[in-house]
Amino acid sequence: MQIDFRFLKALRTLGVVEGISTLILFFVAMPLKYMAGMPMAVTVVGSLHGFLFVALVLMFALAVDKVPISKGLAAAGIIGAVFPGGPFIVDRWLGRVGQEG
Repeated sequence: MQIDFRFLKALRTLGVVEGISTLILFFVAMPLKYMAGMPMAVTVVGSLHGFLFVALVLMFALAVDKVPISKGLAAAGIIGAVFPGGPFIVDRWLGRVGQEG
C-alpha cells in the first residue's frame, strides 16, 4: 500500500503543536492562574489545547487507513497525547514510518 506522506507530515506537525500546547498549559497558563490570579490564561490555553487534542485523536484515527499506520501506533499516539512530552516521543516513532525495509 502507498504511504500518504502529506497526511503523515500533517499528523506529525499537529502532534508537535498539540505537545507544545500541553507544555504551555501546564507550565505557563496554570502557574499564571494559581500564582498570579489570572484564570483567563487557563481558559484560553485550555480551550485551544482541548481543540488540538480532539483534532489529533481524529487524525490518528484517520491515519490508520490514510497513511497507513498500525492501530497500535495510533493508540500509542492518542495515549501519548495525554502526557506532557508524549507527542514528542510518538513523533520519533512516526518518523520511522515508511523507512522500514
